Amino acid sequence: MAETVRIGIIGAGGFTRRRLLPNLLALDGVEVVAVANRSLASAERVAAEFGIPHPLGDWRALLARDDVDAVLVGTEPYFHHEAVTAALDAGKHVLCQTRMAVSLAEARAMHRKAEATGLKAMLVPSASFMGVRRYVKHLLDQEYVGAVRQAFGYYFTPSYIESGAPLHRRQDHRAFGVINPLHLGIYWDVLRPWFGDPRRVLAWGATFTPRRAEEPGGAQIDVEMPDAVTVVAEMAGGAVVTCIQSGAALFGQDRIEIYGEEGTLVVPLRGDLLGGRKDDDALAPLDVPAEYEGSWAVEEEFVRLVRGEIDEPELGFYAGVKNIEFLEAAHRSMAEECWIDLPLP
Repeated sequence: MAETVRIGIIGAGGFTRRRLLPNLLALDGVEVVAVANRSLASAERVAAEFGIPHPLGDWRALLARDDVDAVLVGTEPYFHHEAVTAALDAGKHVLCQTRMAVSLAEARAMHRKAEATGLKAMLVPSASFMGVRRYVKHLLDQEYVGAVRQAFGYYFTPSYIESGAPLHRRQDHRAFGVINPLHLGIYWDVLRPWFGDPRRVLAWGATFTPRRAEEPGGAQIDVEMPDAVTVVAEMAGGAVVTCIQSGAALFGQDRIEIYGEEGTLVVPLRGDLLGGRKDDDALAPLDVPAEYEGSWAVEEEFVRLVRGEIDEPELGFYAGVKNIEFLEAAHRSMAEECWIDLPLP
């Protein structure tokens, strides 16, 4: 029988309760032994819902337990650095929600700590485009489109469109960090394995509603994160990758388009992967071979990582650092209105 992995939860938000916790509990040889939330009362509610034996009001008490081998840090990004660093210091393996941190300095420190301890550290990847990611990478490696000239990642949501609405939770820089607007980091997690790291970026952002109520009926505060952002990334190989995102767009279509010398790929968030080459009349659906189909297996991957059954996760801390570096470069470019060279010092 496989070694039992005993897991503690720090921060049981909506995504953790909807997906991560049920999937962890469904795995053989996994026990979720403790949960710490914002308050003891909220931890007790989660514990009762999922049959977790030890609800705690203090996350540090969870890290002090000898019956916890690994922790899931399910909080918002502002708390990741503190919780992950303490968990690694306590000798616990770590699965951390994305985004990794609210600054490049924090992300680099977390990676250094994980490397120094030798413990297993992994990030929860986004589910966006998961079903086709590996096949698109295969097609690009096989030069289906030839040399890539341009790629575009589009993300549109109407979440910020009502100027009289209070601050949306994803607009709160205190929770997510000013460098993490919209789904920019999520899209870069998808694009980076296909195209690598940029040599420089140029970014533009706009805040259409500069002040909002902090909460319904609450005081007005400044909105520190843009409602819309465009980032142009020049890649080392000559391709240009552009992310175009808006939180004030009705009926937008989320997708990634890849244009090369020999053909085109269109990757919708939902629906068929489309492709076409020079001699084709139009784009047509491409079937994803079974061996390239992606599916959600994050919890199983983390447990296998902890057990030593695999050496590297799909999304490790180094990849998280490179993601945050891209986000911080884009933020600096918006602030300074210029190209920003990478890697950052």
